Amino acid sequence: MNLDEIITDYASSEEQNGNSTRVLQVPTVALRGMTVLPGLVIHFDLSRTKSILAVEQAMMSDQRVFLVGQKDVEEDDPDYTKVYHMGCLAQIKQVTRLPENVVRVLVEGLDRAILRGFSDEEKNYLVGEIEIVESPLHLEGVAEGSTIEEEAMMRNLRELFMEFCSFFPRIGKTMLKHFDGTFSLGVLMDELIESMPVTFDKKQAVLEAVDLGTRYQVLAKILYEEIEVAKIRTELTEQVKGRMEKNQKEYMLREQMNYIREELGEDNVMSDAEQFQQELNKLKAGREVKEKIQKEINRFRSLGQGSAESSVERGYLETLLELPWDKVSKDNTDIKRAEQILERDHYGLEQVKERILEFLAVRSLTKRGDSPIICLVGPPGTGKTSIARSVAESLNKKYVRICLGGVRDEAEIRGHRRTYVGAMPGRIVTGLKQAGVKNPLMLLDEIDKVSSDYRGDTSSALLEVLDSEQNNHFRDHYVEIPVDLSEVLFIATANSTAEIPRPLLDRMEIIEVTSYTANEKFHIAREHLIAKQLEKNGLDAKKLTISDGALREIILSYTSEAGVRELERKIGEICRKAARQLLEQKKPAVHVTGRNLEQYLGKRKIARDKANDKDDIGIVRGLAWTSVGGVTMQVEVNMMPGKGEIRLTGQLGDVMKESALTGMSYIRSVSDEYNLPEDTFTAYDFHIHIPEGAVPKDGPSAGITMATAMLSAITRTPVRANVAMTGEITLRGRVLAIGGLKEKLLAAKTAGMKTVLVPKENEKDVEEISKEIKSGLDIILVEKMEEVIRHAFAEK
Repeated sequence: MNLDEIITDYASSEEQNGNSTRVLQVPTVALRGMTVLPGLVIHFDLSRTKSILAVEQAMMSDQRVFLVGQKDVEEDDPDYTKVYHMGCLAQIKQVTRLPENVVRVLVEGLDRAILRGFSDEEKNYLVGEIEIVESPLHLEGVAEGSTIEEEAMMRNLRELFMEFCSFFPRIGKTMLKHFDGTFSLGVLMDELIESMPVTFDKKQAVLEAVDLGTRYQVLAKILYEEIEVAKIRTELTEQVKGRMEKNQKEYMLREQMNYIREELGEDNVMSDAEQFQQELNKLKAGREVKEKIQKEINRFRSLGQGSAESSVERGYLETLLELPWDKVSKDNTDIKRAEQILERDHYGLEQVKERILEFLAVRSLTKRGDSPIICLVGPPGTGKTSIARSVAESLNKKYVRICLGGVRDEAEIRGHRRTYVGAMPGRIVTGLKQAGVKNPLMLLDEIDKVSSDYRGDTSSALLEVLDSEQNNHFRDHYVEIPVDLSEVLFIATANSTAEIPRPLLDRMEIIEVTSYTANEKFHIAREHLIAKQLEKNGLDAKKLTISDGALREIILSYTSEAGVRELERKIGEICRKAARQLLEQKKPAVHVTGRNLEQYLGKRKIARDKANDKDDIGIVRGLAWTSVGGVTMQVEVNMMPGKGEIRLTGQLGDVMKESALTGMSYIRSVSDEYNLPEDTFTAYDFHIHIPEGAVPKDGPSAGITMATAMLSAITRTPVRANVAMTGEITLRGRVLAIGGLKEKLLAAKTAGMKTVLVPKENEKDVEEISKEIKSGLDIILVEKMEEVIRHAFAEK
């Protein structure tokens, strides 16, 4: 019910009762943000001149004043439209003047009254024309509980107010007594709304509710709303309080831990979790990686410091935070600088250097990390590892070497599951952590030496690492988060491609690093090795000199290798003995020549295979490739009475035995051309032997050598002593290509051979070999055994 309805209802009830409305002119005070209800004693301060004059005027008459609330508390001079029209006629009890022209007024509310308007007389204060409102339900003498409705309202209000008081205990202590008194329901409701900490507009709504039922509805609604608001405020307060208590508790515990650490003398008073959090904030990584690490840090916080799981989690977090997720180094694209570094560090290897520079040029132009993966293949000591190190220096990349020799466990590549005791990441992830950037040069050394057993296939684990289509999301079992390997420059090394599985070999680009010639070894020793060993042993060029003759003698008579490792060791041995002489004998300098070389290295240890002095029957010089370079191999065949059996000795492998049988079958097929007796292969036995029986030998390239030796023994035709040969034979006498030609030609030249028979299919390899190696050799290309025999057999 609104105010207009209240006024209309009140006027009609007055007419029905035979009473006429009575309008009073009373000094009026407009209150700011305040409502006064009948039956209540309250005080307030006034500072507005109009309000003070109205109070003074009331004190000079009957001490009654009309109190009405302003709609806008900021209004200084309100008119009829800017105040509420329902107010309270009050009796002034006391007036007190305060400093700064402030008046404090104590009043008692008498009746509700309706403001009809303000008087038109010009005065310095407001004079309101009011009508007192007297509701039938509000008459004196109507006691509490006089009707069933009042009793129901009273009880309901009591329950609501008690619930309200549970949130405001101070209010409840005084107001609950009113329910036990003799107050009427109307007065009680006015008392309740006045005691409640609500805004003045809600109190105004209760003031305007003249009818008792309407007033109950308005008050009950306000109570319901205030209870709900109080509940929500209490919940929010409890949540905030709980959070604050938790933070305070954690703060206190941390402070206590810091104090304990300080007392124990530990320098680092910061908890591990806080350190991890600080490192995470500085970490350059993607959102998914950071979320995963944050989750693990939160889990670490919840674990006890002394638990075994805590130490495992700590190690895991340290690994994750040390990995270079998005940290990269800037590559150097200066090809001239790369060429200078390669020339400075390596002598010879022209084809290798050229291919490396081409590779770097393409990489610089494409600006991508998915370049072909290089595999350097060659004998030990030829500089494969140092080439990779030089490439890293030329590109200004971090260098990481991972040795795969003898690795049998797949977990060495992919890491162990965290559930295992002593779990750790694989070598690839460990290498990244060591480099500190995600784009290092990673050398996979001895990739042909990996093997497999019941613990997994290591070479298969490398397939994902070396595949540019897959390695951008490489999963290490320990890390569990995908690691990007696409920007890593992989270079692998191997001694031979024979042991590398085909799928793995297919992912790499092969660059062959061949053996060094004696002249190349000499220059390497003169330009690199001697200076290196002098520095290593505390000498200089003035204290120790090694003549060129002595150096060449060391290469020929004290070393037998494809590379220069043994040569470097021999030079180091000379340096050590020279250092002792300088100290003991007080020599100013030591000069090593070919004449006194034995004083430092002892007797000559290498007896080179030399060409035979004369042509011989059944003896042919073959050429073989080994992991340490090329060697000459003498094949001997004896023919003796027997039953046609073939015996092979010299620890030959299955492939070489099959080549011997193939050669014998070919000879039998052409026996008519050589007028061989019919009982040659039934009345005689053949013994094929290759000296140095303690050394295992295998491979197909000795096929034409054994066939020539057998035919020489059968036909009793001598073979030229200065001829060496290599090639595979077929049943029809065709000569097939072989590998390791450079090393084989070097061995032939060292042995003093003049003529070398090479398969026609290897013509392209012959053209690529340097003139230094081919000089002094008559290289003859052969396609069939008839050509081999024609060039190998001596004229009778």
